[in-house]
Amino acid sequence: MYGAGNIGRGFIGQIFAESGYEVCFIDVADTVIDALNSEGRYPVRILRNGYSEDMRTFGGYEDKWIEKVRAINAKNEEAAAAAIASADIMATAVGVRALPFIAPVIAAGLKKRFAQNAAPLNIIICENLIDANKVLAGLIKEHLSEHEQKIFDEAVGLVEASIGRMVPLQTVEMQDGNPLRVCVEAYGYLPVDRAAFRGDAPSLAGMCPFDKFDFFIKRKLFIHNMGHGICAYLGMIRGNNYIYEAVSQGGILFIAQNAMLESALSLSKKYDMPLGDLQYHIRDLLLRFSNKALGDTCARVGSDTVRKLGNKDRFIGALHCCVEEGINPVFISAGTSAALYCHLNERGIPQNREAAGAALREVSGLEGADAEKILLFYSLLIQSYQNGDFEKRMENIIETALVEGQTPGII
Repeated sequence: MYGAGNIGRGFIGQIFAESGYEVCFIDVADTVIDALNSEGRYPVRILRNGYSEDMRTFGGYEDKWIEKVRAINAKNEEAAAAAIASADIMATAVGVRALPFIAPVIAAGLKKRFAQNAAPLNIIICENLIDANKVLAGLIKEHLSEHEQKIFDEAVGLVEASIGRMVPLQTVEMQDGNPLRVCVEAYGYLPVDRAAFRGDAPSLAGMCPFDKFDFFIKRKLFIHNMGHGICAYLGMIRGNNYIYEAVSQGGILFIAQNAMLESALSLSKKYDMPLGDLQYHIRDLLLRFSNKALGDTCARVGSDTVRKLGNKDRFIGALHCCVEEGINPVFISAGTSAALYCHLNERGIPQNREAAGAALREVSGLEGADAEKILLFYSLLIQSYQNGDFEKRMENIIETALVEGQTPGII
């Protein structure tokens, strides 16, 4: 498991261990590595947001101990490569920006593996990135010979995954006396790309292989991440610290829910998937966003505005998908305006329409009618009122979105 952070320990490490594997983490955090090697296990705390199975208790938590684990310092590239060479299965959860740094080590491990004529290796890629398999393949192949690249194509499966489990930033209170403890939500499904496996796909607890996997990547980004982001950015503007606080405000919930529905409509048309299933998925997500026990912050969910306002990422990518499928993305545009507002805020840029338009061109590459729609809502967002300031802005945004989104011929 390359990456012993929140997703590495709090999700994939748990899945591997519960599937009967010994789990070897590779990471750069000395304290985590030393603790894992000293203890040989760590706890995952499942934070509930509903009734227990026997319907007797609401909320609460359950600790699960993940046994038979060890760790290697990523600085010891020889040891890390040796572990990769002998692994039965592998995963990465290091963050998109770290992929170029781990690719040479993965390549070194694969070289050893190829020399041993070992079985195919499947690498589950747990990074929030469209075409993550292609990106990682390109990075690894830079360190392989032409002959090794041919073996790579035949013997290495780069398996995209959709990481739906929400894991907040871990506080001292969440650690509850054990710095290895990771607090997570109960959701534990791991959709993966069935076609990407080399050899037989392993049987992993919670893993769900799917065809048409591009749909699941887009569903995660354009419904889950986009809706989550809208709650975060509007929450920050409102002055909320936590996502559950933002979702409790009716205007924020209405904008997020309708933006998610716009994405659902476009994805249903694009991939010929049942709209009803997507509507239930949205309802489930909004319930999960409201999990007070999770303590997920608006700052965490709303971090890195440059990436999240990128042309193919959650906001603009969802907008493009809607336009392509004939869906008017008015609520997505309203939510994007909040992300744009926070982007300017964190860079100390004055809040005005001209600055917002320039930032949108620079970060999102967006101009023309699509940009103007976002800037329309941005203009409503920066208006101020003497009384009921935030609520009044939400009312104006929602009213404008409903008018702008009217569909001729609908009775």
